[in-house]
Amino acid sequence: MSTPHLPESRTTRIIGIDPGSQRTGIGIIEVDDAGRLSHVFHTAVAVAGEPSFPLRLKRIFDEVCDIIAAHRPTECGIERVFMARNADSALKLGQARGAAICAVASQGIEVHEYAPTEVKQAVVGSGRGDKTQVQHMMGVLLGLKGPLQADAADALAVAIAHAHTRASIARVGIPRTAWRRRR
Repeated sequence: MSTPHLPESRTTRIIGIDPGSQRTGIGIIEVDDAGRLSHVFHTAVAVAGEPSFPLRLKRIFDEVCDIIAAHRPTECGIERVFMARNADSALKLGQARGAAICAVASQGIEVHEYAPTEVKQAVVGSGRGDKTQVQHMMGVLLGLKGPLQADAADALAVAIAHAHTRASIARVGIPRTAWRRRR
């Protein structure tokens, strides 16, 4: 008696990035056609020790390129810049984000941007969730044991937000840009 052939489940590997001028969180997950998530990799790249700000940006670029080469993600989600405490901090954060985006784009991967509230909504259920809630939910959703560094947890959360968004777009067929209300 033969068993019916089951279609192979496809997986998509997603890199999530939480950019920062002191630490950049990077997380990689896989999601299958049924929406099951699995952890692949995470880290927080500390760049504050570099002798100059341009070298921090280079380190972010190089590290993201190296991680992409090692883990081969095919999609990317990155957190959008939110308003920082001062203009100088916002500019530095934007430059760090730009270095990460350039690294991803240089590898031929399309970048999808998410506001911090969208990311928190996707993983905590509220756009106002705090960092400890995000860290806890990453452990729960991905089966991780022990404490998780905040920037790495945020990066994994961005990857999960992208996984949820791409699944919703596939089900509904409405582009993400149409979800936003015009003001």
